Amino acid sequence: MASADLRDELSCSICLSVYTNPVTLSCGHNFCRGCIDRALNSQRGSRPYRCPDCRQIFNNRPSLYRNVTLKSLAEHFRPGPMQQGEAGVTCSYCLHCPVPAVKSCVMCEASLCGEHLKVHSKSSEHVMIDPTNSLENRKCSVHKKILEYYCSKDEVCICVYCRVDGDHNGHQVQSLEEATKEKKKKLINVLEKITSEKKETEKKIQNQHTHLRKEEEKAAKMKGKVTALFIDLRRQLEDLERRIVSEISRQKEQVSILILDLIRQLEIKKKHLSGKMGQIEQLCKMTDPITVLQDPKFESMAHCGQEDDQDLRDLKAEDTSDLDEELIKKTIHKQLSDVMTHVNAWLFLMDPTDLSLDVNLAANNLCISEDLKTVTLTYRDQKRPISMEIFPENGILSIQSFSSGQHYWEVDTSKSGNWRLGMSYPCRNGVRGTSWALCRNYNQCLAVDQCNVVHLCSKLYCQRFGVYLDYEAGQLSFYQLGDPIRHLHTFTATFTSPLHASFWLNSNDYAAWVKIKS
Repeated sequence: MASADLRDELSCSICLSVYTNPVTLSCGHNFCRGCIDRALNSQRGSRPYRCPDCRQIFNNRPSLYRNVTLKSLAEHFRPGPMQQGEAGVTCSYCLHCPVPAVKSCVMCEASLCGEHLKVHSKSSEHVMIDPTNSLENRKCSVHKKILEYYCSKDEVCICVYCRVDGDHNGHQVQSLEEATKEKKKKLINVLEKITSEKKETEKKIQNQHTHLRKEEEKAAKMKGKVTALFIDLRRQLEDLERRIVSEISRQKEQVSILILDLIRQLEIKKKHLSGKMGQIEQLCKMTDPITVLQDPKFESMAHCGQEDDQDLRDLKAEDTSDLDEELIKKTIHKQLSDVMTHVNAWLFLMDPTDLSLDVNLAANNLCISEDLKTVTLTYRDQKRPISMEIFPENGILSIQSFSSGQHYWEVDTSKSGNWRLGMSYPCRNGVRGTSWALCRNYNQCLAVDQCNVVHLCSKLYCQRFGVYLDYEAGQLSFYQLGDPIRHLHTFTATFTSPLHASFWLNSNDYAAWVKIKS
């Protein structure tokens, strides 16, 4: 009791709480510094100032003096931050000093500390719950009775009078415990579904992180390749520029020598002609006809014009040197084409896969080269051992198979005959598996799978093709490696088994062949 009285003495008369930074007026009364500052500020327009306790008048705003002793005492009675948080629900019966409640009584609408709980009624009507400040929600708003039941139809908690005489009479009603048990069971089912969905989401997130990491690695690798490519391109172009400029300079020097030599000869001829012109002019000025007619130089001068014409023709024939612009242009075009061939190979994303033909998976009328790169149609039985896995109908598969990743290779084909090149599942019992292929059929270019035939073009302009497989993406693309490179077709499918590169040949003149480029 003495402690409670002391707490009252340590409470600010303005905020009614334990002092915070207490200050003293000259009249002797104490206040929280913040409280008295606000009070004095409110009196600023209606002077004089007054003490909120004794109403003593101050002509000027009174000075505030820190009360160190009072502050020290107040700090012992003020709850700390943790204590305040724990005492969020305080005992309704501890009026002088807030004490954390341990239980709340729904009947009494009161919260109790440990001491008051000991003397509280133990009657069943007094329902004890965890401490709460929302006790009014535990009683019926109409009958003011404890909520004991749950109406499933209206989805509300009701009291006993609502169940018997109220609007819920005849509805399906359960006790709060039964309804809570059923709801928790449903919540557990929902929780299990959400947990499963969360795990699936986490797995997808992990997959996306893995995908992101792979894409970042791919981007870094791609940047390195692009940088290396352009460094190489700049080097090749600079070398080409030097060679072309050097060739132009060489041709210029050669032409200059010939032209200067021609100029020298023409200057000599000009001087010679000038001399003859002087002699003719002298003869023309003579008045003695005998001298003019019998001058021994006349005969040679009479043929001067013909000789000069012949000399001019000879000199013109020698004048045959010019800069060979066509040669320079063709050199540039060829060198740039070589550079672009290098670029085109790089643009197919990766170094070509090293494919080899599988003799054990080849039809008996196909001849395979020793390096296992070229297959030719012969129609002669190669007398290979009979196997159930042999590829039928003039076909052959690669040794290598692909069940993941990205792969690219190039193929040269014969100008005559018909052929197919693409991807296929392995043979089973002599039956060719599902395949996707680019076909040449009497100069018609087709894209063929098990269900569809797509006409691509009526003429193939070159006999080299690129094949690009992205297994995970389910894409198989074909390119014609001419100038320019042309995209012919892309198959989209879900690949489910390892794929082999496949080749098929047919020809009336037995000249069809296919060669895998190394």
